[in-house]
Formats: sequence, C-alpha cells, structure tokens
Amino acid sequence: MLVLGIDPGLANTGYGVVRGVGSRIEALAWGTICTPAKQPVEQRLLTLNEGLAAVLAEHPVDGAALESFFVHPVSTAAMGMAAARGALLVACASAGVAVTEYTPNQIKQSVTGNGRADKDQVRAMVTRLTKAETDTDHAADALAAAICHASAGPLQAAIGIRGGR
Repeated sequence: MLVLGIDPGLANTGYGVVRGVGSRIEALAWGTICTPAKQPVEQRLLTLNEGLAAVLAEHPVDGAALESFFVHPVSTAAMGMAAARGALLVACASAGVAVTEYTPNQIKQSVTGNGRADKDQVRAMVTRLTKAETDTDHAADALAAAICHASAGPLQAAIGIRGGR
C-alpha cells in the first residue's frame, strides 16, 4: 500500500509518501511545501495545490491521510489552515486519491503509542520506523500521518469505514 500523508498549513505544508508492506514501513519521499507570507493568499493556495499535485504525479498513491483540523477559536490562522486544506483536498481529488482524516491524537497514538506525544517523540519514532531524516516537523508529521493510515487503512477497508470522518 502506497500512502501520502499531509500535514496542512498555509505557510508550511508537510508531505510524506510511505509504502507499507506487512508490518514494514518504507519512506519514499518527504518534504515541505512553503509559501511566502507576503504573497497574496490565492497565490499561496495555488502553490500548495500545484506542489501537492506534483508529488501525486510522481507517486501514484493508493490513498492519502490528512491531519484533521483541530484549531478551536476562529482566527486568521484557522482561516488560513482551512483554505490550505481546501487547496490540498482539491489536489487529491484531481488525482483521484481518496483522503482519510485523522486527529493529531490518533496519529500520535498510532506512531508512538501515546496520543499526547510531543513533536520530538513523533519525529524520533518516524525516523526509527522509516530511517527518514526529515528536515522539518511538518515533514515528520506528514510521514506520521502516512504511517497511521498505512497501519489502519487495510483494517478500515476490510470493515468498510473511513477514519476520522
């Protein structure tokens, strides 16, 4: 199973592609799509959409895992996150890739065994599981989302559910 993980953000969106074979996980690609704060929002969204589309063109995945939206107060940051998620979801839909959402706690639990793990713990386990040395927390979080889906996806498919939605 080939899975794309996405850690959405308007300024920085992490992505990670993993192959799950049995209990083994292999990281194939990872990185961060960055947008300059001084660019108009519509240009930033286009950059995110095209950047993820390029990843999907290079790696024809079986599914995608997206960290779900969890910001509570309505704020400028929340609005930017929501817009970024829309651009990323459109890139997945354009490529015909189904997206499953997972909460941050579900992802952390899946990767570390602790739903309240901190970023350092997540990054350390991602490195341990995949041997991938990520350059940002965003890429590590995206790989963690992909690992979560690669682990949960086959079970969910067998019983006919989609995680987090």
